[in-house]
Amino acid sequence: MSRGARLWLYALAGLVALSVVRTVTGADDLTSAGTMRAAIIAAIPIALAGLGGLWSERAGVVNIGLEGMMILGTLGAGYYTYYQGPWVGLLGAMMFGAIGGVLHALATVVFTVDHIVSGVAVNIIAAGVAGFLAEVFFADLEGGGPTQSPSLERPMSITVPGISDWSADLSAQRWFLVSDLAGLINALTAGLSIFTVLALLALAGTGWLLWHSAFGLRLRSCGESPSSAETLGVNVYRYKFLAVTMSGVFAGFAGCYLAVVASSGYANGQTGGRGYIGLAAMIFGNWRPGGLLTGSLLFGFTEGARLRQGGESVHALLLLIGVALLALAAWQLYRARRAVALLAATVGAGALWWYLATEAVPDSFTEMTPYVATLLVLALFSQRLRMPAADGQPYRRGEAG
Repeated sequence: MSRGARLWLYALAGLVALSVVRTVTGADDLTSAGTMRAAIIAAIPIALAGLGGLWSERAGVVNIGLEGMMILGTLGAGYYTYYQGPWVGLLGAMMFGAIGGVLHALATVVFTVDHIVSGVAVNIIAAGVAGFLAEVFFADLEGGGPTQSPSLERPMSITVPGISDWSADLSAQRWFLVSDLAGLINALTAGLSIFTVLALLALAGTGWLLWHSAFGLRLRSCGESPSSAETLGVNVYRYKFLAVTMSGVFAGFAGCYLAVVASSGYANGQTGGRGYIGLAAMIFGNWRPGGLLTGSLLFGFTEGARLRQGGESVHALLLLIGVALLALAAWQLYRARRAVALLAATVGAGALWWYLATEAVPDSFTEMTPYVATLLVLALFSQRLRMPAADGQPYRRGEAG
């Protein structure tokens, strides 16, 4: 079975599981159109940040600085969107993010600074610069302040006549699986931001460019064996520099999405660690766009569920998590992976006990749900991952000789 077919099969299995949980628990908003729409809005910035990380790491450069590049993107989006509209705001966000990417590329590619140290430095610098420039840009504007911009114009949205109304009516029926699928269709056909469409096209375009073109083969060779690539005439420095800069561009796009789609303007600290979650989604997706999108939707769904019915939806998810982890534990035990099986069984039994012993989840925990999901996914699926062979390793021209 092809990779694409497996992803579609996993998506269908996930939707069936959610439909079963909704039916059993009575948490009807779990797969409603509103929840699905919130999940998509929450997932896209994570996916774009992860896409930036994929470009960088496929060329062999670890990019912990995605968070800082997103911060710069939110600032650029806030400034340029206020004065010239969302499309110029998107370009401004990408430009600001690219500046962060260039800084990281200079440090890691040219001066061979440790990738982690450089990425942390980018995050610290970006947070400081954004805090300073936000006050300069927005403090004197009506509706703005030293930590936030005025309300920003949103990009256009797309609604498909007929399908959106039909799917909304069908979703409200709460039929098993049919209504859940209708909720997803409605989220994709009613009020869908054009920036969401662009993000999905960027994911698909990256998949084609990096895996089905000569350019992509050369770039990936820089992350697998830069010395061998050099012997074949590949300018490794150029490809690494370009890849890290593009990483900043996509992180800037993620920041723009946060500022003008997910919220109504720029605010200090609004990235909320999504750059790190994007990095986790990329790792979960095994450094490939399809898996990256799957991981982003997983984290986005936990965020969307808590935003809708809060504790009730997250409480229903405990049942799904508990059963899924116990099944995973049995499978890992069958494959003689006892450590992973023990971890999955322990967490799964705990989640199931929590679901059976309580009727709701405290609000303080629902705030943590996306981050807890990140830790669980990385802990349980780390054994199947294969990072690019030369990822994070310093490279100097002439090593091949």
